[in-house]
Amino acid sequence: MALQAGALQTADPKRWKALALLCVANFMVIMDTSIIGVALPAIQNALGYSQESLQWVFNAYVIFFGGLLLLGGRLSDLYGQRRVFLWGFLILTAASLLAGFAWSDGALNAGRALQGLGSALIAPSALTTVMLLFGGNPKELGKALGFWGASAAAGGSAGVFLGGVITEWLSWEWTFLINVPVGLIAMLAAPGLLPKGERREGRVDVAGAVSVTAALVLLVYGIVTAEHNGWSAPQTVWTLAAGAALFLLFLAIQAAKKDPLVPLRIFKAPNLAAGNAALLLLSGGWIPLWYFLNLYLQQVLQYSAFAGGVALLPMTILIAVFMMFITGKLIGVFGLKANLVAGLAALGASMLLFAGNTPVDGTFAAHVLPASLLGALGMSLAYIPATMAAMSGAKPEEAGLASGLASTSYQIGSAVSLAVMVAVAAASTSAQTGASPEAALNAGFQSAFFWSAMVAFAGAALSLLFVRNPKPGASSAPAAM
Repeated sequence: MALQAGALQTADPKRWKALALLCVANFMVIMDTSIIGVALPAIQNALGYSQESLQWVFNAYVIFFGGLLLLGGRLSDLYGQRRVFLWGFLILTAASLLAGFAWSDGALNAGRALQGLGSALIAPSALTTVMLLFGGNPKELGKALGFWGASAAAGGSAGVFLGGVITEWLSWEWTFLINVPVGLIAMLAAPGLLPKGERREGRVDVAGAVSVTAALVLLVYGIVTAEHNGWSAPQTVWTLAAGAALFLLFLAIQAAKKDPLVPLRIFKAPNLAAGNAALLLLSGGWIPLWYFLNLYLQQVLQYSAFAGGVALLPMTILIAVFMMFITGKLIGVFGLKANLVAGLAALGASMLLFAGNTPVDGTFAAHVLPASLLGALGMSLAYIPATMAAMSGAKPEEAGLASGLASTSYQIGSAVSLAVMVAVAAASTSAQTGASPEAALNAGFQSAFFWSAMVAFAGAALSLLFVRNPKPGASSAPAAM
C-alpha cells in the first residue's frame, strides 16, 4: 500500500466528493463488524447455531478481513486503487446477498468469510486513495483523516443501533442485505469520482497470503472445537499444530521472498512491534466485552433486539465523541503512552466489574451502564495511541505497510481472543450443574469477562514497559480499524 511520490501533482477538484464515497466505504466495513452483535440470538434461533459455534458469525468475517488486509494493500499497489476498490465492493455485495439469504449456518459462515474478503480489498485501497488525494496538502490531509476516523467511529455506533432496529422491525437477514443497495451505489459512483491510482510492477505473494490466512483459520477452529473434542484430543492437537506450522511457514516465506507481504525488517522500527502487540491485546479485550455483553442483555436479562441495541448506544456514542474531539487533545497534553496505558487499564477494570456484578436479575442502570461506559472510555483512550505507536517508527515509504499491519493485528487479536473466551465461557457454563439455564450461561459470561480483563491488563503492562512516546516529527498516520 505504499504511496507513489508525486502521484497527484495538482489537487483533484472532485476530491471532497471522492472522500465522501471513501468514508461511506469505511463506514460499511466497520459497520459489518458491529451490526450483527444485537442480531446474534435471532440468527442462532433461525439457523441452529450452538452457543459455541455462534461466534463464527463474527469470526468468519474478521479472520478473512484481518488475514487478507495485507494482500488487499499489495493488490491495490499493483493493479490500481480504484480497480481493487471496485473488486472489493463487487465481492462484498454478492457475499451480502449470500449471507442475507443463507439457508444454514454453513452458508452464512461462507457469506461472512466472503464479506471479509471484500472488505480486505476495500479498506486498504480506500485509505491509500485518501492519502493520494490529499497527501500534497498537510492541512487538508489532517481534515480528511479526521473525517476518515469519524466514519469508522460512526460505523461502530450505527452498527449497534441499526442492528437492533433492523432485527426488531424487519429481520436479521437485513443486517446483511442492507449492504446491497449501498454497494451498488458505490460501484456506480466510483468510476466518476475516484482516481485510477498508479500501477507498478511486482508480484503478489499468494503463498504468504494463503499460509497466514489458513494458519489463522486453523488456530481459531482448533480453539473453538477444543471444548467439544477435548484439548488433548488428536483432532485438537493436530489442528492447532497445523495452524502453528503454517504460521511458521508464513514467516519463512516472508524472509525468503523478494516481494513479501510483510518485509520482516519493518519490525526493527521503534515502537512498531510493541504498538502492534498493544493493538492485538486491546482488541482481545474489547471484542469479547462487546460480544458477551450483547448475549448477557438478550439471553440473561431477556432484552429484545431493539432494547439491546439501545442499551449499547451510550457506550458507542461516547467512543465516537471521544475519538473525534477529545482523545487527540489528551494525547497532546499527556502523551501517547500515558493515554494508552490508562485506556487499557480502564478497559480491564470495566470487565472486572462485569465479571463480578452482572446478576441474573440485573438492571441496566446499576449493572450495565456504569461498566459499559468505563469500557468505552478505555477503548476511546487506547485505540488511537496504540495505532500511533504501531506507526510512529515507520519510514514514510513504509507507512502503508505499517497501517496494514496495525489493522491486521487488531483483527487477529479479535478473532483469536474471542475464540478463547467462548471456550472459557462454555467450560464454565457446562460446570454449573443444577443451575438454571440463565444462571449457567451467566456464569460462563462472567468467566469470559474476567479473563478478557486479564488480556487488557496484560496490554497495559506491556505498553508501560515497551511503548515509547515518539519523537516530534515521527510518522503517526492512523490505520484503518
